[in-house]
Amino acid sequence: MNEKIRQDFPILQRTVYGKPLVYLDNAATTQKPRCVVEKIAEEYYNVNANIHRGVHFLSQQATEAHEEARRTIQRFINAAKPEEIIFTRGTTEAINLVASSFTYGCMKVGDEVIISAMEHHSNIVPWQIEAARNNITVKVIPITEVGELDMEAYEKLFSERTRLVAVTHISNVLGTVNPVREMARIAHAHDVPILIDGAQAVAHQKVDVQALDADFYAFSSHKIYGPTGIGVLYGKEKWLDEIPPYQGGGEMIASVSFEQTKFNVLPYKFEAGTPDFIGSVAFATAIDYLSAIGFEAIEKHEQELLTYATERLKSIDGIRFFGTSKHKSGVISFLVGNIHHYDMGMLLDQLGIAVRTGHHCAEPLVKFFGIEGTVRASFALYNTHSEVDTLVAGIERVKKMF
Repeated sequence: MNEKIRQDFPILQRTVYGKPLVYLDNAATTQKPRCVVEKIAEEYYNVNANIHRGVHFLSQQATEAHEEARRTIQRFINAAKPEEIIFTRGTTEAINLVASSFTYGCMKVGDEVIISAMEHHSNIVPWQIEAARNNITVKVIPITEVGELDMEAYEKLFSERTRLVAVTHISNVLGTVNPVREMARIAHAHDVPILIDGAQAVAHQKVDVQALDADFYAFSSHKIYGPTGIGVLYGKEKWLDEIPPYQGGGEMIASVSFEQTKFNVLPYKFEAGTPDFIGSVAFATAIDYLSAIGFEAIEKHEQELLTYATERLKSIDGIRFFGTSKHKSGVISFLVGNIHHYDMGMLLDQLGIAVRTGHHCAEPLVKFFGIEGTVRASFALYNTHSEVDTLVAGIERVKKMF
């Protein structure tokens, strides 16, 4: 990617502790291009009015912008209808919505959900809550030493009580790209729907929910260059019609009396209260920005960067990698010698290099590898080969201190 794209992200021009910022924490959140931030200001200054319920000009204008954002997202992931796009506060809320509503509407005591050993806490804890509340069983797909799902074990987990599979598309710790299309095929052969956590996928590769045959697909705006606090749950119309609402309140109703409430049509059935109608428009702006660059170019750049970084980091004596699948996205988790991941991260920060340390909200996964946490460098479209060189030099400098 060229310098022109980096100029679209003003934060990349700043310094940290007197050093140029090297931002390698993109799996946690991506930086925002100027057009997204400007769109937020523009909407607040010119089109700020509550949507759907107003007859005045501003309300109608804001409503149309919000619904056009929904259509933009529909086209972006190739959903069949805009009604299949539910706005949420992010991936976590989207998964909680499915966990709560699907369990209540489609599961009974003793029924089972299958998740994997590489899930983020947001795709573990909601199911544990439902297991405790509704006496369902959570089964876990094991992983291999290289950080791939054991597909043979996955097939064997299905029983006549299996009701749902919930699995990540790309691991936020290992970078492993899971074979979710094949996993969906296997699940559907057992008449079981699949929920895919796409938080780490949508910014790095083209996602087509119909080609994947996903029943549910969740992702967040802030991981794809959009604003925080908004995300999407895609659901096939069949399932969204079948499961009950997650929250009650305004907008999600057709009519209310003290005797009976009738729920609204899709997608509003799942969108109680005033939505983030400013965030939705900025979210769509981020998607338009990415689409203009093109995912073929983005994926090519990030894969080149991943290959280059992996080779450069291998030159560091004592480095250990976690997640060595051949099918990887731009995430590298590592430790160096006996240096604690927190110490490495803190000292790299003093050199202006932002990485993530810890268990990355995937504690069971890091425990599988017999460690407490890792240092994680994660790449985005604006990162460069020279930033990788800076990271390697920084690690070598920290290593000398120990």
